[in-house]
This record gives sequence, structure tokens and C-alpha cells, in this order.
Amino acid sequence: MVKVNVYSLDGSTREEITLPSVFSTVYRPDIIHKSFNVLRANKRQPYGASPIAGLRHATASVGKGRGMSRVPRLTQGRQAALAPCVVGGRRAHPPKVEKKWKEKINKKEKILARNSALAATSIRELVINRGHKFKSDITLPVIIEDSFEEINKTKEVIKVFEKIGIYDDIIRAKNGTHIRAGIGKLRGRRYKTPKSILIIASKDNLLKSSRNLPGVDVVKPEQLNIEHLAPGGIGGRLTVITKSALELLGGKN
Repeated sequence: MVKVNVYSLDGSTREEITLPSVFSTVYRPDIIHKSFNVLRANKRQPYGASPIAGLRHATASVGKGRGMSRVPRLTQGRQAALAPCVVGGRRAHPPKVEKKWKEKINKKEKILARNSALAATSIRELVINRGHKFKSDITLPVIIEDSFEEINKTKEVIKVFEKIGIYDDIIRAKNGTHIRAGIGKLRGRRYKTPKSILIIASKDNLLKSSRNLPGVDVVKPEQLNIEHLAPGGIGGRLTVITKSALELLGGKN
């Protein structure tokens, strides 16, 4: 079993504990990626064109014997309309709202993906490969004492991260924030921010004190899913877990 340090708010090592057996799950990137794709597919909102899109025109065919193609044309002019094969006509196969976007995954595969992604947070090589920045001498995942859950101010969270040696990852996310390419800039998602630290805590205080930190997510153990642990379907996210939350995670495997 893997042993890790429990850090206090001043960055010192308070004690050493053994990680729960769930952190010994074999790393399965294929199952993690599959579970992530299913989760994203099930969050998609159905969309489609109006059933009468492109059909709201007064049209008529000119008939035979005029030396013209007999496609439908506007009654007020010679512009073709209505048919999908002409300029100004309807779409031949528009998106339909009745299309099924939902995907399924076996329950055991879903549990394996979650446990595997959780175990990946303790593998240093995977965390480094995701691009996270942290001190080389800390143990992963970062386990911190329960008094961390009582912090109500963002500046105090920053101080704790600086003392432990993981605040550089938030700076990386801040510097990596950039304007999205494409039409998404006009649709309420102008900026993209890299993911940084995941905080798993058993109380809600940290949600308010950490939500303004770039790339930081705060989640309770019972709300944890593959999108938190493996953004983009890639395991190895830098994770901070409070001691009480770690006990709850150990009881769910």
C-alpha cells in the first residue's frame, strides 16, 4: 500500500497515512476515456431545424416548353426555391431534434473508470504528463488536514497552496487562459482556461473561497465523477483531498 504525508496549513508534514485500497486500482486509460465520452455525450442538448425551414415561400413550377428547368421558383420573380438541389432552397438533410445522443456504459465499467482515474492522481508521472506544476518533494495526492475545510477567504487558500508547493499550477492555468478560436466567442464561451487543482472536501466552505482561482474545481466525495478526475478523458489530475474526504472515498470502493 502507498503511504502519503498529511500536510498542515503551514505546509509541514503532520503525519503519514496509508492510502485506501481504491488507490491501488490498475490504471486503465481506455476505460477512463470511454466513460468520459459517455458522460459528455449524455450532457449534449438536442438541436434541430424547424420542420418548415426553407418551405415558407410562395412557389410554382414554370412547367414544360419554356426552355427552363422545372424547379420550384418564387411566384414573384425567377429565383429558384424550396428544392434542396438549388441555390436558396431548403437543406436536404437538416439536423433533427429526435436524434438520440445518449450513450450507455456498463455499471462495472463506470465504477472501474472512476476508481482508475482516482488512482491515477497518485501516479507522479501521469500528473507531470498532464502539465501540472508542483514541488518535487510532495506526495501525491496531496492530503491536507480537515481544518482546511473551514477556510472562508480566497487569499488564505492561496497561502496554504504556496506553503505546500502547488500554487504554481494555478499560475500556469492563469497564464494559459486564452480567447477561444471560432464562433464560440460570440456564444458566451469566449475564454478557455486550463484545468488546475481539484479539491475534494466534505464541506461546502471551500466552494466559495476557491471558485475564483483559475482552473480550480471543488467537489464533494459523493459528487465525484470522471469529468472531475480526468478532464478531457486523460487521467492524472493534481488533486488535494482533505483527510475526512479521503475516509469517505475509501469507504466507496
